[in-house]
Parts: sequence; structure tokens; C-alpha cells
Amino acid sequence: MVNNEMYHVVFRAVGDAQIFIDKDDHYRGLFSIYEFNNKNFVSIYKRRLQRIKEKARRGPTPSDLDNRDVFVEILCFCFMPNHIHLLLKQVKENGISQFMQKVGTGYASYFNKKYKRKGHLFNKFKAIHIKTNDQLKNVFVYIHCNPLSLIEPGWKERGVKNYKKAVNFLEKEYKWSSYFDYIGIKNFPSVTYREFLTNVMGDEMRCSEIVKSWIKHKKEMKDFGNVALE
Repeated sequence: MVNNEMYHVVFRAVGDAQIFIDKDDHYRGLFSIYEFNNKNFVSIYKRRLQRIKEKARRGPTPSDLDNRDVFVEILCFCFMPNHIHLLLKQVKENGISQFMQKVGTGYASYFNKKYKRKGHLFNKFKAIHIKTNDQLKNVFVYIHCNPLSLIEPGWKERGVKNYKKAVNFLEKEYKWSSYFDYIGIKNFPSVTYREFLTNVMGDEMRCSEIVKSWIKHKKEMKDFGNVALE
């Protein structure tokens, strides 16, 4: 993978098993993608869950940023019950592979210990190179709309039946993605690098408008097949 280029990455559980079972698992996932985005050694054993939650909510302090030597910029993320979507910009040679390895190993260690299981938790990640602004807009929406599968299974093939319910779910209920932060609701601001992508998508209102339009008119979106990884 090429430095300063963007990639849509999907990290799926072995056998499509559930990897986020309760809220604490989601917070540990957030901790993982933030803290393990670091070439330096990361010790997680002295950290308590409450500190992880507080850090995810408050955003990074100057010392946090100074102490990290990041592999990637995380532009978007979304946690689904059995997989993770990420839009990443690689900033170090082989950075995405190293980042995904640390995330996979670290989260699997936590999950296996908690649920008394053994073995690999994730399949090898898949990635698509995002080359154009059209693809970038589409993958932004695609990643953030993925949770609609939880309330309308099959919506990707058949479209959304209840537009108002879908928008309400994404903008008010589902917090385990970067979408809230992009539409002006402070959620997990420490996790993502939003400035570059906002320059392409527009301001917070425009981000919301693009997502809503995509929900209504999915079949009109070009390059859709070039960003989907399922």
C-alpha cells in the first residue's frame, strides 16, 4: 500500500462471529483503534475501562498526540457486530498492515480472555484503494450507512423502506461510528482525522445532506461497486 493514499479496509471476524457483544466491547474497540495506531509500544494492562471511555469522549490532549507515532490517519470508522469498517490514510511505510496487526492482536487478546475463547478472532483484512473524490464521497456514506443493516436487513439490495426511521437511527441512535462527529455531535473526536475529508465532503450540514440523499437515491450513486467490501 502507498503512503498518503486512502484505503477502505474491512476487518471481519472468523466465521462471522460477533465481536462486539456489549458496550464495554465497543469501548475497547475504540481504545484499540486509537491507542494501537502507534509505532511505539502500547501497554494496556494498567488502563481501566473508565479511563478508556473518558479518553474516547474528551479527545486527545497535547501529550497524547506528542507521544504517538502513528501508522495511519483514521478518516472514518464504523463498528458492526461482526466486522469493522475503516477509511485509512497510510502515513508510514507498511503502516496499514502494521496497524491492523496490532489492532487484531490487541483486541483479540482482550476478547478471548473476557469470553474464555482461544484462537484467531479476525480474518485477514481486505482493502480497496480509494483513488477519486467520487469514490471518497461514496465510501464515506457507505461506511456510515452500514448500521442500517441492523434495522433494515437487505437494504443494500432493496433500498431503504422507512427513510425517516433510517435517518433517525444514524443521526440520533447509533453511536459506534465516526458519523456523529462529522455532523457536529461530539462523540469520539479523538479517533478520527476529519479536516481533510471535510474539505471534500463540505461542512457538517453538507455531510448530513449527502448521507440522506444517498439513502434516498442509492441506485444513482456511481462507483458504488468500487468501494463496497462485503
